[in-house]
Amino acid sequence: MAVNGAMRDGAAGRVVDAVWRMESARIVGLLARMLRDVGRAEELAQDALVEALECWPRDGLPDNPAAWLTQVAKRRALDYLRHLAMHAAKEGELTWELETRLQDLQRDPEAEAAQAIDDDVLRLIFVACHPLLPAEGRAALTLKVVAGLSTLEIARAFLVPEPTVAQRIVRAKRTLAEARVPFEVPAGAELAPRLASVLQVLYLIFNEGYSASAGADLLRPGLCREALRLGRILAALVPHEGEVLGLLALMEIQSSRERARTRPDGEPVLLLEQDRARWDRLAIRRGLDALDAAGRLGALGPYALQAAIAACHARALRPEDTDWARIAALYDALAQAMPSPVVELNRAVALAMAFGPESGLSIVDGLLGDERLRHYHLLPSVRGDLLAKLGRHAEARAEFERAAALTQNERERTLLLARAAAAE
Repeated sequence: MAVNGAMRDGAAGRVVDAVWRMESARIVGLLARMLRDVGRAEELAQDALVEALECWPRDGLPDNPAAWLTQVAKRRALDYLRHLAMHAAKEGELTWELETRLQDLQRDPEAEAAQAIDDDVLRLIFVACHPLLPAEGRAALTLKVVAGLSTLEIARAFLVPEPTVAQRIVRAKRTLAEARVPFEVPAGAELAPRLASVLQVLYLIFNEGYSASAGADLLRPGLCREALRLGRILAALVPHEGEVLGLLALMEIQSSRERARTRPDGEPVLLLEQDRARWDRLAIRRGLDALDAAGRLGALGPYALQAAIAACHARALRPEDTDWARIAALYDALAQAMPSPVVELNRAVALAMAFGPESGLSIVDGLLGDERLRHYHLLPSVRGDLLAKLGRHAEARAEFERAAALTQNERERTLLLARAAAAE
């Protein structure tokens, strides 16, 4: 394969990193199909990455870096299968499946490429998000093997120690291997619950980026971007699933506000105070198109309903143009489709905006005894806002202070304490 001239180590490293981000899911998916082992596939793909870091600065950049990485990774996978077969033959334990598979690959090295590459990525997403794994394990494994992030990047994104992330990934791989989870896209009755697990992971990753649960920053845009990228991949792979399109629409519309959600100093800006001229209209258009496509597939599910709510805000060029009555109606539908106290809390906000703070406060007061919201800082935050609008400032101040004590995000705490001080 022809190569360009030798490169500086730094330049080669940047190229390798860029190629890895774009191609890692495809390469790991291909190897996982060959080996039936996601953990081993990811290790061998990483070996190919290391070889690129060694060869490219010395030999120059290949004409097709992605193909170079893929070929090296496939060669390593074939060597690994040959080693397994040789060892198994010596022990008298060579299985028919391993022998047949290795013979097929050796007879036609390009046989694996005959299947659609997109199928490999889709399979990999479903395996990484398998319901056998805990939510944090699914998120870490997905970001590692599908998004191509390093353990350090994942640890920084979720504000946990790097060894913790590494342990989650190791445990996830071991669980999948021990359970002999097949490397396939589920079909029939198994598809819906497995797809729900995939969407839950993407939703979790996006939400952590959109509103960081802890730390000094309100946003972690890198996580939002990774969730969006994976959502776009999934929507392209399964274009006739309404909830996939619904989640993609939600993420596109919510991410459109990124530039307007914080001031230059990082302090948060409330939705109704944001400069809507700074909202990304292209992202909004992509989100609305995805929402329209979801609607054409049938009744809107929970993700699509949330996207429809976000769309009401996106279509309002001024805060006063917001159709709060429609938002309240959409929350009514969401509460039926996905009952939860958090949905009820948001429904209370919509009702308060549409019909007055008293209507919202009555719902919020009914949630005060719900143990699931006991440590949820937005409950006293919303209650404080409604009390302030009703002129009950002393009570509002106490609620804002309680919310500030509950949140672990420093930016939110500063905002809540400022609102407490202003409630006089």
